[in-house]
Amino acid sequence: MPALIAAALLSAAERRVDPTFLRRSVPELKERKLESISTPTCHYRPIFGEGDEETRIVRSLARFAEITVDPGGNCLEVTHARQEEVYVILEGEGTLLYGDGQHAVRKHDFMYLPPTVRHRIANSSAAPLRLLVYGYRIPQEMEITVPDGLMKASIDEVPLQVVGGHPPSAKFRLLMGTTESKRDKIAAAHVLTSLFVMEFEPGGTNFPHHHETEEEVYYLWTGTGDMVAGGGMDGIEGKHPAQPGDAYFVRLNCTVGFYASSAPGSEKARIIAARSLFPFRRR
Repeated sequence: MPALIAAALLSAAERRVDPTFLRRSVPELKERKLESISTPTCHYRPIFGEGDEETRIVRSLARFAEITVDPGGNCLEVTHARQEEVYVILEGEGTLLYGDGQHAVRKHDFMYLPPTVRHRIANSSAAPLRLLVYGYRIPQEMEITVPDGLMKASIDEVPLQVVGGHPPSAKFRLLMGTTESKRDKIAAAHVLTSLFVMEFEPGGTNFPHHHETEEEVYYLWTGTGDMVAGGGMDGIEGKHPAQPGDAYFVRLNCTVGFYASSAPGSEKARIIAARSLFPFRRR
C-alpha cells in the first residue's frame, strides 16, 4: 500500500497542466535554425508555435516569429500546401519574391501570403530588415481561395477608428480579415479572422474581454502598460507589466486586454494583434 501511494503521488507530481496563456519577451528569445527558411543571413526567432518550447496549446497558429534579414541577405524560398502566412515589416526594406514576380517592401507594410504560392524575403539595403511572420494551418475540409496577385498595404494608410464594444481610448487600424470581410483593408484570409493595430491614449484600454471561438496573439509594439491575460472573478485580475517586444498567446475564453501607461511623457502604446479560428473537432 505505501508503494501504491508513493506511485500515485509521483504520478500527480509529474502531471502537467496546460497553461491558459503563453508569455514571451521577444528581445530575450534566442535565434533558432528553421530548416525551411533559415540561412546564414536569415535569422528566425520563434515566439509561439514552430520552434518554440510550448506547442501543445497552440492550435490554429502554426508559427508566430520574428525574422531578421541581414543587409544583402535573404531567407529560403518557401511554399505551404495548406498554410497561409502574413508578413508585417517592422523595420527596413527589401524585396519579396511572390510567385514569378518581385515586389518592394518597406517599413510598416503588411501582406497576405496564401497557400501554394512560393515566396521569399530578401534584403538589398544597408540596414537590417526585421519582420513578424504569422502562419496558420488551414483544415482539410476548408476550401482555399488564392488571390490573383499579391495583396499588400501599409499600416500607415489604414485609418484609425473606434470599434464597437471598445472604449474610445483605444482606436483600431483594421488591417486584414477573411475573404468575407467588408471592413478590413485586405480581405483574403481563411483561418486568420482579424489582424489589427490598437493605439491607446495615455491610461487607455480596450476593455478586458475573451473570445469563445478564436485564439489571439498580442505583440506590444511600442509603449508600456499592463497586459491582461487570465484573471479571477472580475476577469481582469491577471495584470502583467509589459514592455515593447512582449508577446502573449491566449487560448479560447482566456481574458485578454491591455491598460496603457498614464505616466507623463510615455510613448504611445501600440499593439499588433491577430485572431484566428480554433480548429474544433467535427462531431
